[in-house]
Amino acid sequence: MVNMTLAIPEDLREMMKRHPEIKWSVVARRALRKYAERLDRLDVLLQDSELTEEDVAELDHKVKKAMSKEYRKHL
Repeated sequence: MVNMTLAIPEDLREMMKRHPEIKWSVVARRALRKYAERLDRLDVLLQDSELTEEDVAELDHKVKKAMSKEYRKHL
């Protein structure tokens, strides 16, 4: 297994110190694996996509605009 060093904010370190029963390296390993697996699934989904980055940016803008409009209805 390969070692990895992480820099974390002091406040997070203090919270972690309050729970010495937790194996934080296991938590980090699981989180990293889960994130990497999600990226792999996304790569598989997008491998045959013909969308350009510009297309994605435009869709992103439209979705966020629609969500914002819907959210404001409920204010």
